[in-house]
Amino acid sequence: MWRGIEDYMGDMDFKISGTKTGITALQADIKIPGLPLKIVMEALTQASKAKSQIRQLMHEAISEPRVTKKDNMPVTQSLEVPLHQRGKFMGVAGGNLKKILFETGVQVNAQDETHYTLFAPNQTAMNEADEMIRNLLEQEREPSLEFGGIYTAKIVEVRESGVMVTLFPSMVPTLLHNTQLDMRLVRHPSALGLEVGQEIQIKYFGRDPASGQMRLSRKVLQPASSVVRNLS
Repeated sequence: MWRGIEDYMGDMDFKISGTKTGITALQADIKIPGLPLKIVMEALTQASKAKSQIRQLMHEAISEPRVTKKDNMPVTQSLEVPLHQRGKFMGVAGGNLKKILFETGVQVNAQDETHYTLFAPNQTAMNEADEMIRNLLEQEREPSLEFGGIYTAKIVEVRESGVMVTLFPSMVPTLLHNTQLDMRLVRHPSALGLEVGQEIQIKYFGRDPASGQMRLSRKVLQPASSVVRNLS
């Protein structure tokens, strides 16, 4: 079998890396069927001594991390986005993240549903991405809503399953399901005469902890009725 030139210089390729207090990684490429423990111990001793010498040289060159980063140094940053703002942040099919990458060169990677990691080629690019993200999340700040409060909602779309409504101009439309439209069974919003542009009163019950969507109801504001007929 053909061997590279390094294979003629010994029976083992041995490397270690570590800190001042110990070894963090070890790699051994053994090229013979077996290796005496004595050789392994000697290799560890010599490698540990060499590691200490190299660390000393590094310490003499730079004794502590740089306070000021170089202009061309890559940087990373963590970002937390509330679950209910995830759609606004990412955009349709991740369009906003693609735009950030195209315009600034900053990559945005999701760690979980609310946490993201930003990787930028330099601090200038990171600053540009930060500004874009602030504009996405703060340009249309949502007003504070009171749990159990009654608000006026505007219908922006009628669907088979209910109506899409907004409580304020910058709000992402939220579905008010047929089951929350009326005390009676509703199979389609048109049965109640609901149309796009119409304003209705709803009650706010916070946000769903899983999806972040608003929990709204019109039904709870309807007077109890003995009518049991279905609206279809």
